Amino acid sequence: MSSYWSPLVHSLDPYIPGEQPRVDGLIKLNTNESPYPPAPGVAQLLQQPATAERLRLYPDPNSQSLKDAIAEDQGLAPAQVFVGNGSDDVLAMAFMGLLKQARPILFPDITYSFYPVYCQLFGVEYHTIPLAEDFSLDLDAYTTDNGGIIFANPNAPTGLAQSLDQIEALLQRNTGSVVVVDEAYVDFGAESAVALIDRYPNLLVVQTFSKSRSLAGMRLGFSAGQAHLIEALNRVKNSFNPYPIDRIAEAVGCAAVRDAGYFEACCQQIMATREAVTGALVGLGFEVLPSKTNFVFARPPAGLDAAELANRLRQDNVLIRYFNKPRISEFVRISIGTDEQMSRLLSLVRSYLQ
Repeated sequence: MSSYWSPLVHSLDPYIPGEQPRVDGLIKLNTNESPYPPAPGVAQLLQQPATAERLRLYPDPNSQSLKDAIAEDQGLAPAQVFVGNGSDDVLAMAFMGLLKQARPILFPDITYSFYPVYCQLFGVEYHTIPLAEDFSLDLDAYTTDNGGIIFANPNAPTGLAQSLDQIEALLQRNTGSVVVVDEAYVDFGAESAVALIDRYPNLLVVQTFSKSRSLAGMRLGFSAGQAHLIEALNRVKNSFNPYPIDRIAEAVGCAAVRDAGYFEACCQQIMATREAVTGALVGLGFEVLPSKTNFVFARPPAGLDAAELANRLRQDNVLIRYFNKPRISEFVRISIGTDEQMSRLLSLVRSYLQ
């Protein structure tokens, strides 16, 4: 009975997440999850009886041990780190605490589709800046007359990345508002803007544990910036939910961060598989954008429509992502799975083309 809804709920156009169907034998290449398990220390931690016993107690509201682990890993001070329930939660705090300004914020017209949803939810005015014809992000088009700038680097769903020099040029030009760089996929070959934090007081970098840390099911994310930006996020968080990270999630996050060798090996394997898949798709006549993520964004060759490809693969128990939206409706997004999963995908595509 929607008559009980608030006016805001009536007007919302909510974010639509990728499918999570329960189908035996499904190859799931639609939501950019890691094909590999979390670090070995995570499994060891979850098997300890004391892990469950501690759930009777509230967690540390500051999640200090996780902040300390992330700060050490990123070369930051703990006061420069904020943690939340996945990067979406962290982004929500940034929209409320930093991007809700008198002037419109700016972000690309083709990007993570949660940005306009948050603007609608939190009453943030925004303008979108079109990507170039080749889907690249032109940061020179982002004027200084704004209430903030947010963009994903690498971008989604295109997979294209900006260089650190391009981001720094924007920061040097745009000093009057916050610049949020959403780095959900940065660990797969792009350059992180975390290195610029100490030089730019208006830079906030957001990352997630869902992709490269193989913890999509745990919901952990963090942001990094100078202490005054982090304080704004903490004020919002403590006014909304002072205990966002549970005890198990914090311990699991610490274990994942500290196993740098496993993290690097998984990223390298995914990147190697990505390059092999890119080459194979190009050989089949696809146009594939140069990806710095754990997915590829590809246009099928003539005679194989993007929506048709997604539907046929679905019938063969392989899920990929199709966006029926302007400018990208001819493309599909394919998450990088194991070599075996990608071989199955390529075998099916070859059969369709034949």
